[in-house]
Amino acid sequence: MNSNADPLDGLDDAQAAAAFRRLVRHLRHRHDAQNIELMGLAGFCRNCLADWIREAGYEGDKEAAREVIHGMPSAEWKATRQTPATEEQLARMEASIAKNAQE
Repeated sequence: MNSNADPLDGLDDAQAAAAFRRLVRHLRHRHDAQNIELMGLAGFCRNCLADWIREAGYEGDKEAAREVIHGMPSAEWKATRQTPATEEQLARMEASIAKNAQE
């Protein structure tokens, strides 16, 4: 094995898929973890996951992908789960997103 190889690349696709589904279901359950907070801490959120499944070949449009991740239409999710972002949350998100460019 190449010493520069990422062990993640050796993970079986079925295992990776199961872990991804568990992550998504966890985020559906933990709707108290707001997208803006996820962005501020980790530089990604549920909407990013929806974008990533589209980039990976999911044929649905942006809204359909978000529904897969949210478990409901995104308009319903926003109305029932999302709270307004504070200026502090927005600032943390901007700082966190800037770190993503360093990947």
